[in-house]
Amino acid sequence: MPAHPFIALLSIAMSLVLVAPAAAAPAPQPAGAVAAPPDGPAQAWLVADLDSGQILGGREPYSAHAPASTIKALLAMVVLDQLAPNTAVRASAAHTQVECSCVGLVPGQVYTGRQLLDGLLMVSGNDAANLLADMFGGPQVAVQKMNAKAYQLTARSTKAGSPSGLDGPGWESVTTPHDLAVIYREALRYPLFAQIVHQPSALFPDRSGFKELKNQDRLLRSYPGFIGGKSGYTDLAQETYVGMAQRNGHRLIVVQMYGSDDLRGQAAKLLDWGFSHYSQ
Repeated sequence: MPAHPFIALLSIAMSLVLVAPAAAAPAPQPAGAVAAPPDGPAQAWLVADLDSGQILGGREPYSAHAPASTIKALLAMVVLDQLAPNTAVRASAAHTQVECSCVGLVPGQVYTGRQLLDGLLMVSGNDAANLLADMFGGPQVAVQKMNAKAYQLTARSTKAGSPSGLDGPGWESVTTPHDLAVIYREALRYPLFAQIVHQPSALFPDRSGFKELKNQDRLLRSYPGFIGGKSGYTDLAQETYVGMAQRNGHRLIVVQMYGSDDLRGQAAKLLDWGFSHYSQ
C-alpha cells in the first residue's frame, strides 16, 4: 500500500517508553516555553514529543480514568497484528444492538476488516468494535488480546474492559494519560492506522451500496499539520481526547482525560504551546 506523504516521518523508530519523572512527581515544564501551559476542561492531560518520548508538560499524567473510545486504538492494533485488512465477516442483527455511536452495520452485509477499522476509528463505531471482536472469537477474547498488547507496550496502568470502551458493571476500562500516549505512539507505527486517522472520508457498505463516512475530528480540517486523533465519552469517563500533529520536523501528542466539555479547543492550544518549545 503506498504511503501518504505525511507518513514519511512515521518510519522513525518509536520503541522507547515516554520519558518522564517518577509517577509521584509532576511532569516538567519545557525549557524555553514562553508561557505556562493553557488550562482547560480536562482534569488530567499531558503533551509529549512523539519521537523522543519527552513529556513536555502535564497535569496528573499518571492519574487513572476511564478512557471511553480512546481505548479503541488498542483494538485496532490487535486487528492489524492478527488479521489481514481484506479479511471478510458478515454482520448479524446482534451486532447492530449497541449503545451510543454506531457506524450503521446492516445485518447480513459482509464487511472487510479495513472497512470496519474505518468505522471504528473515523466515527467511533461501537458496532464495528463488536464485529471486529467477534472476528477473534468474541469480546472476552478481544479484551484479553487488548490487555496483552497494553502490557507488551509497557502501558501497565491500562485495563480494557470492553472492545469499544463502553463501560458497565464488570467491564470497566481504565488507563492514564501517560499510557494513552504510549499506546497511540505505538499505533502510529502501523501505516494503515496512521492512514485511517488522517483520512477525511471513506466509503462504507450500506443498504443501497455505499455511504460516505466523514472523519469526526474537526482538528483534521482546522489544525495545520494535524496527524489524527480520537475522542470518547461515557458518563464514567466524561470527555476524553487524543490528538497528534507535526510542525517543522517535530511531532507532538496531546492526551486529555475526564473533561467537562469538548476538549479539542484545549487540545489545539496545548499543541501550540508544545510546539512553541522548539521555536525558542
